[in-house]
Amino acid sequence: MINYILNKIFYGFLTLFGVVTVVFILFSVLPGDPARMMLDQKEDPEQLAQIRKKLGLDQPIWKQYVYYINDLSPVSFHNIDEQNTTYTSLSSDKYNYTKLIDFGSNEMVLKTPYLRESFQKQGKSVSTIIGETLPNTIVLAVAAIIIASVIGVFLGIVSALMKDTWIDRLLLVVTSFGMSIPSFFSAIIIAYIFAFLMHNITGLNMIGSLYEVDDLGEGKHLMLKNLILPAITLGSRPLAVFTQLTRNSLLEVLNQDYIRTAFAKGLSRKTVITKHALRNALNPVITAISGWFASMLAGSVFVEFVFGWNGLGKEIVNALNTLDLPIVMGAVLVIAVMFIVINILIDILYGILDPRVRIK
Repeated sequence: MINYILNKIFYGFLTLFGVVTVVFILFSVLPGDPARMMLDQKEDPEQLAQIRKKLGLDQPIWKQYVYYINDLSPVSFHNIDEQNTTYTSLSSDKYNYTKLIDFGSNEMVLKTPYLRESFQKQGKSVSTIIGETLPNTIVLAVAAIIIASVIGVFLGIVSALMKDTWIDRLLLVVTSFGMSIPSFFSAIIIAYIFAFLMHNITGLNMIGSLYEVDDLGEGKHLMLKNLILPAITLGSRPLAVFTQLTRNSLLEVLNQDYIRTAFAKGLSRKTVITKHALRNALNPVITAISGWFASMLAGSVFVEFVFGWNGLGKEIVNALNTLDLPIVMGAVLVIAVMFIVINILIDILYGILDPRVRIK
């Protein structure tokens, strides 16, 4: 078990390294000068040169890539320079570190990954921005996946047990329709119907986040009702997928020999389904749930933007509009890490739930 987990972690690091490389290359070839954007397009050669030196943009691309890897790595190398005249100077303003080994004018340190600073929100680190917005996205994703998994699995069981009835056909039509609608379109439709046309009945708002400041400016207040429509919208497509996946998987399991044997022993239908069939039928569903949950962290961009939800997705849209590349790159890397961690955890859970799958 330990060897398996270590092996998954190793390949996870390789995957993350590939993501870092691809992200750096993609955003390095984009048009635009970050230094000029930080000066609001002002033509000041001296200030431009200073900013480029501060950001390491005066170096060749390969050296910028090395700097980027050095910033992200928990163990990194820096030169000792109290004046901070070079990009790799060890500065407490940039790094939260612990010194490990001295190499003359250089040091190896243990630090938290440095995602750099925003181009537009000068003086504010990307880690701080992500720390402020990611919790809202996680809350939205968790609420959406709970709605999708609970309702989807329930409807899938109902559809399988009532195969070829009008209820089964109706659920297949509705779920097929739900899978075909893009999230940005369903977000607009749901917001218009339930928050605009039916506002007097539902009391829901078209836009709003988890915490809002009241009109009197007396502080932030928790607004759980603003979570309802974004969570339903984000969970609508996976709900349709989970319904059909549960139905098909359960029908397949019910045709297995061991299920017929259980019925032949005189076990009740409820016992056979809950204790024998459903447990094995849910394995592909659990795998799908994990994949969709990780995807929701990245796929909530349009939903957050439509509903004005102050999450990481909305922050990515704003960063793309202003070409604030450090925020976009940092957000992509954080999502990639969460995706890898979730998949490792689900692989372990998959082996625990299915007696046929054991990790040696």
